[in-house]
Amino acid sequence: MQHALIVAHPNPRSFVSSLAMAYAEAAEALGHKTIMRDLYGMAFDPCLKADEIPSAAGFAPRPDVVAERLLLADVDVFALFYPFWLNAPPAMLKGYLDRVFGFGFAYGNGRAGNEPLLTGRKLISFTASGKPSEWVRKTGAWEAVRTLFDEHVSAVCGLSVVDHVHFGSVVPGIRGDVVARHQDSVREAVARQFGPH
Repeated sequence: MQHALIVAHPNPRSFVSSLAMAYAEAAEALGHKTIMRDLYGMAFDPCLKADEIPSAAGFAPRPDVVAERLLLADVDVFALFYPFWLNAPPAMLKGYLDRVFGFGFAYGNGRAGNEPLLTGRKLISFTASGKPSEWVRKTGAWEAVRTLFDEHVSAVCGLSVVDHVHFGSVVPGIRGDVVARHQDSVREAVARQFGPH
Protein backbone atom coordinates (compact mmCIF):
# COMPACT_ATOMS: atom_id res chain seq x y z
CA MET A 1 0.00 0.00 0.00
CA GLN A 2 1.27 3.48 -0.86
CA HIS A 3 0.43 6.61 1.17
CA ALA A 4 0.83 10.24 0.10
CA LEU A 5 1.36 12.47 3.14
CA ILE A 6 0.27 15.98 2.17
CA VAL A 7 1.54 18.44 4.77
CA ALA A 8 0.34 22.06 4.79
CA HIS A 9 2.40 23.88 7.42
CA PRO A 10 5.26 26.33 6.75
CA ASN A 11 7.37 25.14 9.70
CA PRO A 12 9.00 21.73 9.12
CA ARG A 13 9.42 21.42 12.92
CA SER A 14 5.77 22.19 13.68
CA PHE A 15 3.42 20.00 15.66
CA VAL A 16 1.55 19.21 12.43
CA SER A 17 4.78 18.13 10.73
CA SER A 18 5.63 15.91 13.71
CA LEU A 19 2.30 14.11 13.20
CA ALA A 20 3.21 13.43 9.57
CA MET A 21 6.57 11.98 10.63
CA ALA A 22 4.83 9.67 13.13
CA TYR A 23 2.41 8.58 10.39
CA ALA A 24 5.27 7.81 8.01
CA GLU A 25 7.06 5.73 10.66
CA ALA A 26 3.90 3.76 11.44
CA ALA A 27 3.00 3.12 7.79
CA GLU A 28 6.56 2.07 6.91
CA ALA A 29 6.63 -0.26 9.95
CA LEU A 30 3.66 -2.02 8.32
CA GLY A 31 5.72 -2.46 5.14
CA HIS A 32 3.88 0.31 3.28
CA LYS A 33 5.47 3.00 1.12
CA THR A 34 5.10 6.71 1.85
CA ILE A 35 5.54 9.82 -0.27
CA MET A 36 5.98 13.04 1.71
CA ARG A 37 4.58 16.17 0.06
CA ASP A 38 5.64 19.15 2.18
CA LEU A 39 3.74 21.85 0.27
CA TYR A 40 5.59 24.81 1.78
CA GLY A 41 8.97 23.05 1.67
CA MET A 42 8.56 22.32 -2.03
CA ALA A 43 7.30 25.89 -2.65
CA PHE A 44 4.14 24.61 -4.29
CA ASP A 45 2.26 27.38 -6.11
CA PRO A 46 -1.35 27.20 -4.86
CA CYS A 47 -2.70 29.76 -7.35
CA LEU A 48 -4.90 28.19 -10.03
CA LYS A 49 -4.19 29.84 -13.39
CA ALA A 50 -6.88 30.76 -15.93
CA ASP A 51 -5.59 28.27 -18.50
CA GLU A 52 -5.83 25.44 -15.94
CA ILE A 53 -9.62 25.79 -15.69
CA PRO A 54 -11.48 23.43 -18.05
CA SER A 55 -13.45 25.32 -20.71
CA ALA A 56 -14.78 24.85 -24.23
CA ALA A 57 -11.31 25.86 -25.46
CA GLY A 58 -9.73 23.07 -23.37
CA PHE A 59 -7.27 23.39 -20.53
CA ALA A 60 -3.62 22.71 -19.84
CA PRO A 61 -2.34 21.64 -16.43
CA ARG A 62 1.02 23.28 -15.73
CA PRO A 63 4.19 21.12 -15.60
CA ASP A 64 4.28 21.17 -11.78
CA VAL A 65 0.74 19.78 -11.63
CA VAL A 66 1.47 17.16 -14.29
CA ALA A 67 4.53 16.01 -12.32
CA GLU A 68 2.55 15.92 -9.06
CA ARG A 69 -0.23 13.88 -10.62
CA LEU A 70 2.29 11.38 -12.01
CA LEU A 71 3.83 11.04 -8.56
CA LEU A 72 0.40 10.39 -6.99
CA ALA A 73 -0.92 8.11 -9.73
CA ASP A 74 -0.51 4.86 -7.76
CA VAL A 75 -1.28 6.18 -4.28
CA ASP A 76 -3.79 4.16 -2.24
CA VAL A 77 -4.17 6.55 0.72
CA PHE A 78 -4.12 10.34 0.78
CA ALA A 79 -3.25 11.58 4.28
CA LEU A 80 -3.78 15.30 4.91
CA PHE A 81 -1.96 17.12 7.72
CA TYR A 82 -2.88 20.74 8.41
CA PRO A 83 -3.63 23.33 11.10
CA PHE A 84 -6.86 25.24 11.52
CA TRP A 85 -6.18 28.92 10.82
CA LEU A 86 -9.20 31.17 11.30
CA ASN A 87 -10.97 27.86 11.93
CA ALA A 88 -10.24 26.65 8.39
CA PRO A 89 -7.47 24.83 6.47
CA PRO A 90 -4.57 26.91 5.11
CA ALA A 91 -5.01 28.42 1.65
CA MET A 92 -1.98 26.37 0.57
CA LEU A 93 -3.94 23.13 1.01
CA LYS A 94 -7.01 24.44 -0.80
CA GLY A 95 -4.82 25.59 -3.69
CA TYR A 96 -3.13 22.18 -3.86
CA LEU A 97 -6.50 20.45 -4.04
CA ASP A 98 -7.75 22.96 -6.64
CA ARG A 99 -4.77 22.41 -8.91
CA VAL A 100 -3.73 18.78 -8.36
CA PHE A 101 -7.06 17.14 -7.48
CA GLY A 102 -8.80 18.94 -10.31
CA PHE A 103 -10.31 17.81 -13.57
CA GLY A 104 -8.50 14.96 -15.30
CA PHE A 105 -6.96 13.53 -12.13
CA ALA A 106 -9.51 13.28 -9.34
CA TYR A 107 -12.63 13.60 -11.48
CA GLY A 108 -13.64 13.76 -15.12
CA ASN A 109 -16.69 13.94 -17.36
CA GLY A 110 -19.33 11.27 -16.96
CA ARG A 111 -22.78 10.69 -18.45
CA ALA A 112 -24.54 12.36 -15.52
CA GLY A 113 -21.92 15.04 -14.79
CA ASN A 114 -18.63 14.67 -12.96
CA GLU A 115 -17.26 11.16 -12.61
CA PRO A 116 -14.94 10.31 -9.68
CA LEU A 117 -11.56 8.97 -10.82
CA LEU A 118 -10.02 7.99 -7.45
CA THR A 119 -12.57 5.35 -6.50
CA GLY A 120 -11.20 2.64 -4.22
CA ARG A 121 -8.66 4.93 -2.59
CA LYS A 122 -8.80 6.34 0.92
CA LEU A 123 -8.62 9.73 2.66
CA ILE A 124 -7.47 10.27 6.25
CA SER A 125 -6.85 13.64 7.90
CA PHE A 126 -4.95 14.90 10.93
CA THR A 127 -5.56 18.46 12.05
CA ALA A 128 -4.63 20.75 14.93
CA SER A 129 -5.92 23.96 16.44
CA GLY A 130 -4.81 26.32 19.19
CA LYS A 131 -8.29 26.25 20.69
CA PRO A 132 -9.81 23.25 22.47
CA SER A 133 -11.61 20.73 20.26
CA GLU A 134 -14.87 21.43 22.11
CA TRP A 135 -14.65 25.11 21.12
CA VAL A 136 -13.90 24.19 17.50
CA ARG A 137 -17.06 22.04 17.44
CA LYS A 138 -19.15 24.71 19.18
CA THR A 139 -18.20 27.36 16.59
CA GLY A 140 -19.29 25.11 13.71
CA ALA A 141 -15.76 24.93 12.29
CA TRP A 142 -15.46 21.18 12.79
CA GLU A 143 -18.68 20.46 10.91
CA ALA A 144 -17.74 22.90 8.13
CA VAL A 145 -14.30 21.36 7.59
CA ARG A 146 -15.68 17.82 7.75
CA THR A 147 -18.36 18.72 5.20
CA LEU A 148 -16.13 20.56 2.72
CA PHE A 149 -12.72 18.90 3.11
CA ASP A 150 -13.74 15.37 3.99
CA GLU A 151 -17.19 14.56 2.67
CA HIS A 152 -17.37 16.83 -0.39
CA VAL A 153 -13.81 16.31 -1.63
CA SER A 154 -14.08 12.56 -1.12
CA ALA A 155 -17.45 12.38 -2.90
CA VAL A 156 -16.21 14.35 -5.92
CA CYS A 157 -13.04 12.26 -6.15
CA GLY A 158 -14.47 8.87 -5.15
CA LEU A 159 -12.33 8.55 -2.02
CA SER A 160 -13.44 6.70 1.12
CA VAL A 161 -13.00 8.75 4.29
CA VAL A 162 -11.53 6.43 6.92
CA ASP A 163 -10.81 8.90 9.74
CA HIS A 164 -10.23 12.52 10.74
CA VAL A 165 -8.25 12.95 13.94
CA HIS A 166 -8.19 16.45 15.43
CA PHE A 167 -5.91 17.71 18.19
CA GLY A 168 -7.11 20.78 20.08
CA SER A 169 -5.27 23.15 22.41
CA VAL A 170 -2.01 22.84 20.48
CA VAL A 171 -0.11 25.98 21.44
CA PRO A 172 3.49 27.18 21.02
CA GLY A 173 5.68 25.53 23.63
CA ILE A 174 3.46 22.45 23.94
CA ARG A 175 5.21 19.96 26.21
CA GLY A 176 7.24 17.20 24.57
CA ASP A 177 5.37 14.45 26.41
CA VAL A 178 2.05 15.78 25.08
CA VAL A 179 3.44 15.86 21.53
CA ALA A 180 4.68 12.28 21.96
CA ARG A 181 1.26 11.17 23.23
CA HIS A 182 -0.43 12.74 20.20
CA GLN A 183 2.10 11.11 17.87
CA ASP A 184 1.17 7.77 19.47
CA SER A 185 -2.48 8.54 18.64
CA VAL A 186 -1.45 8.96 15.00
CA ARG A 187 0.44 5.66 15.04
CA GLU A 188 -2.59 3.94 16.56
CA ALA A 189 -4.86 5.39 13.87
CA VAL A 190 -2.53 4.08 11.14
CA ALA A 191 -2.41 0.62 12.71
CA ARG A 192 -6.20 0.58 13.20
CA GLN A 193 -7.01 1.66 9.65
CA PHE A 194 -4.26 0.00 7.63
CA GLY A 195 -2.73 -2.77 9.75
CA PRO A 196 -3.60 -6.46 9.57
CA HIS A 197 -7.03 -7.30 10.97
